[in-house]
Amino acid sequence: MDTTARNLFSAYLRRVQDELQSGNATERTHYSALKALVESIQPEVKASVEPKRIECGAPDFIVTRGNIPLGYIEAKDVGAPLLKAERSNQLKRYFASLPNIILTDFITFRWYFDGNLTDESKVGRVGRDNRIKADADGVEKTYRLLTGFLEKEYPSVGTSGDLAERMARLAHLCRETIVSTFNVEDKAGSLHAQLEAFRDNLIPDLKPEDFADMYAQTIAYGLFAARCECENPKRFSRREAAYLIPKTNPFLREFFDHVAGPKLDSRIEWGVNDLVELLRRADMAEVLREFGKRTRREDPVVHFYETFLKAYDPKVREMRGVYYTPEPVVSYIVRSIDHVLK
Repeated sequence: MDTTARNLFSAYLRRVQDELQSGNATERTHYSALKALVESIQPEVKASVEPKRIECGAPDFIVTRGNIPLGYIEAKDVGAPLLKAERSNQLKRYFASLPNIILTDFITFRWYFDGNLTDESKVGRVGRDNRIKADADGVEKTYRLLTGFLEKEYPSVGTSGDLAERMARLAHLCRETIVSTFNVEDKAGSLHAQLEAFRDNLIPDLKPEDFADMYAQTIAYGLFAARCECENPKRFSRREAAYLIPKTNPFLREFFDHVAGPKLDSRIEWGVNDLVELLRRADMAEVLREFGKRTRREDPVVHFYETFLKAYDPKVREMRGVYYTPEPVVSYIVRSIDHVLK
C-alpha cells in the first residue's frame, strides 16, 4: 500500500473519530466518510446513498462503475455486533440475491461473495473516549479487501438451472422492493400508474401484492427474452432490452420503455440493474443449448419460464393461476403474438 492510500485511511479515520466525538453520531453520520474512502480508492467508482431507496429495502451503498453494478455495502453503527447482523433476515435476503457485498461498522469490514465470507479486516480499535487507534496491518488489509471488492467480477452463468435460480432470487428482491415502494408511494406515483395499466390490459381486479409479483416476474423474464435476442452481450442494457421487445403490442412496449427510461423509480432501479448485469454476463448460447439438450423441448426460450417459475416459487408454478403467472406476457414477449393480451 502506497503513501497515498495510507493518507486516504488516515483522513477516513480522523473523520470518523471526529464524528464519534461529537457525541450524537449514528451510522448515517459516517456515510459520507465511507463514500469518500471508497471513491478515492478507485476514482472511476461511485458509491451512492439514497435514503428513500434504503427505506424500501436496498443496502445502504450501491457501488457502480459507469452503469455497471459492482457490489453493495451495508453499514451498521460503530461497534454494532456484525455477526448478529449477518444472521438477520435482512442480510440473509441480500446474501441470497446479491453476489458481492460488504458488511461494516466503519471499523470492521466483512466481505461476502455469493453468500460466503471471503475476507475480514479491522482498521483499528475505538477507545472509551471515542478515539480510534489505527492498526497499520489492519489498514493495509482493509485496503486490499476494498480493492478486491471493487475488482471482483459478477459470476458468469452457463447453465439454465443456475441462471433460473439467480434470476429468481433477484426477482424476489425486486418484488419486496416493489411492495415497500408501493406502500409509501403517493397514489399518483409511477407504480400506482403501472398497476392501473396492468388492470386495464390484463386483470381488472388485480391486487397490489399480486401486481408486485407480476411486475417483478415480467421484468425478469422480459429481460431474459430480450437477452436471448441480443447478439452483442456487451451492449445489453435496460435500454437495449426495450429496443429488442417487438412493437406489436403497445402495452408491453410502453412497459419496457418505462423500465428502460428515467421514469423507473430509483428505489426499484438497483434491483433491475443487477438483473441486467446477471444476464449480460450469462453465456446465453450455452444456457439455451444445455436447457434444450436436457429437456428435449423445441423452444427453450418459452419453456425456460417453467424453470424460472419453479425457482421463483414452486407453489405458484403448481397453481398456474392467472393472478400469479403472467403467461400471456411471457408468450407475447417470446412469440410476438399481438392478440395474446387482447
